[in-house]
Amino acid sequence: MQDQAGRDLEPKVLAMMEAAWREPGFCVPNPSTYPHQWLWDSCFHTLVWLRLARPDEALTELASAMSACTANGFVPHMIYWHAPDVHRDLWSWSGRSTITQPPMYGHAVAELVRADVDVGADLVERCRRAFTHLMSGRTRTPQGLVPVLHPWESGCDDSARWDDWRSDDRTIDEWRERKIDLVGSLELNEGVPVANNAFTVGSIGFNALVAWNALEFCSVVDAPELLSQANDLADAVAKRWSSHNDSWHDDTWHNDTWHDDEMPVSEASPPSSTVRTVDALLALLIDPRQAAFDQLIDPGAYGAPCGPCGVHRTEPTFDPTTYWRGPSWPQLTYLLMVAAERHGRTDVESDLAVSLWRGAVSSRLAEYWNPDTGAGLGARPQSWAGLGLLGRPTSERL
Repeated sequence: MQDQAGRDLEPKVLAMMEAAWREPGFCVPNPSTYPHQWLWDSCFHTLVWLRLARPDEALTELASAMSACTANGFVPHMIYWHAPDVHRDLWSWSGRSTITQPPMYGHAVAELVRADVDVGADLVERCRRAFTHLMSGRTRTPQGLVPVLHPWESGCDDSARWDDWRSDDRTIDEWRERKIDLVGSLELNEGVPVANNAFTVGSIGFNALVAWNALEFCSVVDAPELLSQANDLADAVAKRWSSHNDSWHDDTWHNDTWHDDEMPVSEASPPSSTVRTVDALLALLIDPRQAAFDQLIDPGAYGAPCGPCGVHRTEPTFDPTTYWRGPSWPQLTYLLMVAAERHGRTDVESDLAVSLWRGAVSSRLAEYWNPDTGAGLGARPQSWAGLGLLGRPTSERL
């Protein structure tokens, strides 16, 4: 039955992607909930199109996402192709947002090149410019990390790591309103964010993705200066490892001071930047700590049948059904699977590959899902769930 479900997944993914396709060439993540173009979603769509043997759509989608790259290298996280002014009051800008998202375009370009797709000089130049902007366009944190200036930039919107920025009695709906307020506190220079006094975080997950994607880009493009910057950033990420809880800690600006966050987790009221979340383990892409890999398949930590939990099971905030408080996310499972494969942890890679495929099938291609049951959560279908095809197990894994 599992093998049959796997065979049935590919046509379902293809039908979903074709139904989500919009001009000038991209997939809306979900036609009702997410009817615009999102940056890192489109980068993951590129990988799904490649797996479906549709290289033209793969290249077109990535080029479409990067078409909004500004002259100074800023890449917005959203493009409003068909309703340019729908959120103008929010962003104070027409046609696009004024924040970014993790730069998955580095890995996407590398995968296209590895598939013998000619990505063209223009796309390469836009990506190079975008990485230069991320590396140099914002004032680094004291620990040398690139700051995110809004929770949405991390991709992990309601992460427990942001709880220091909301009161204990603030409901999820009130927290969403607070995030709208945080857009208003962005300091912009010609529509490009340069600071946010109300929210500045050296997010480990975000910085790991910046460094790794830049390294991926440099593996197929000659960019020695960027390569040096990427290696330096990777070193800064690795230094944030804490043996107190076998995870990496963010570098945070809160209550008018920087917090190094190296206190033992046994101390009372540790800062939320030390909460054990699976996105922090994206540092495994560049810093292969075996203790962190082990947690991904430990059922007492993050391990689960349908993909790793979003929050460590022993954290008070863990909830397997609440947005960013514990469900499994296909894009994070995919990235952790790649980390395990690249660093020779075949046991972890195999487990994650099976769980990614199983979660996509069980959830019916949902945005995210319960890690234990695979019950679909969020928007359904959601196009990045097509990543399940990249984790599709071979017969010997079943």
